[in-house]
Amino acid sequence: MDNTTVLTFTMTAYTVMENYKHGLFTIFLLLYCITIILNSLLITVIHQNKALHQPMNVFTCILSINEIYGSTSLLPAIMVVLMSETHEVIVKWCMAQVYFLHTYAAAEFGILAVMGYDRYAAICFPLHYHSIMSNSKVAKLVALAGLYPLIAFACFYSLTLQLSFCGKVMPKLYCVNMELVKNSCSNDSQLYISTVGLVILPLFVVPQVAMIAFSYVKISRVCRNLSRESQRNALKTCIPHLLSLLNYTIGLLFEIIQNRFDMTRVSFETRIFMSLYFVIIPSIANPVLYGLGTQIVRVQILNLFVRYKILPTNLAKAVVA
Repeated sequence: MDNTTVLTFTMTAYTVMENYKHGLFTIFLLLYCITIILNSLLITVIHQNKALHQPMNVFTCILSINEIYGSTSLLPAIMVVLMSETHEVIVKWCMAQVYFLHTYAAAEFGILAVMGYDRYAAICFPLHYHSIMSNSKVAKLVALAGLYPLIAFACFYSLTLQLSFCGKVMPKLYCVNMELVKNSCSNDSQLYISTVGLVILPLFVVPQVAMIAFSYVKISRVCRNLSRESQRNALKTCIPHLLSLLNYTIGLLFEIIQNRFDMTRVSFETRIFMSLYFVIIPSIANPVLYGLGTQIVRVQILNLFVRYKILPTNLAKAVVA
C-alpha cells in the first residue's frame, strides 16, 4: 500500500442496495420527514405552553433537538450516497459525519441519564422537587449533557484528525471512527488510537450508567413504601424514560454485534435495519413516547390539532380520555 492520501472513500455497503435504491430513497426520505415533523412538533408545543415549562419537558426538548441533530447527520447523507453512481464520499465529509454521529450517540445517553435523575428528584422528593431542580440546576444539567460529549469526543477525535489515509473502503452505510482508523496509512496509529479508545470509553459510559442506576435504585426503594395508586402514578412517569433507555440499549447492542461478528451471512435488509436502528428508531419513538405518552403534553398537542382543524374535536376528546 502506498502512502498517497486518498480523497474519497467508497461505501461498499451500498452495492447490494443498487436494485432497490429508488424505493429505499423514498423510505429514508419519509423517515427523515417523520422525524423532523414529530420532534419539531413536540418542541413547538412545549415552547408555546408555559404550563409545560417544567424540567422534565425541558430535557424532552433537548432530547428532541438531539434526535434532529442525529437524523440530519445520517439520513440526508445516506440518500445522497445511495443515489450516486460511485457510492463515494469525500474524506473530509466522512470525518465530519463521524464526529456528528458519535457525539449524537454520546449526548443521547447523557440526556437520558439526566432525565433519570429528574425522575428520581420528582418521585423521591416531590415536595422539594422545584427547589432541587431549580432553573440554574436545569441549565447546568443541560450544559453537562450537551457539551460534555462534544468536548470529550473532540479531544479523543483529534487523534484521528491527524491521520493520513491510504485505504479507500468504508464497509458501512455511514462513516464510523474505527473504520476511518483502519484506513490510515500507519499501523502503529491504528493500535494507539484503538488502545486510547478503550481506555477512555468508560468516560462516555460509567457516569451515565451510575446516574441512571442510582436514580432507579432510589426510586424502587421509595416506591415500596407508597400506596398502589402512588406506585402506578410513579411508574407512568417512568415508562417513557425506561422505554427510551431500552431503545438506546438495543441500538447499542446492534452496533456491538455488527462490529464484533461476521455479518456476511445476514440478509442485507437485516443489516440495514441494525445499522440504522440507533438513530432512526429512537428519533421517531422518543417524541411519540414523550408526546402522546405524557398526558399533559398529549392534551396540548391535541388542542393544537383541534385549533388548526387537523383533528375533529370529538376524536380529540376520545383520545384524551
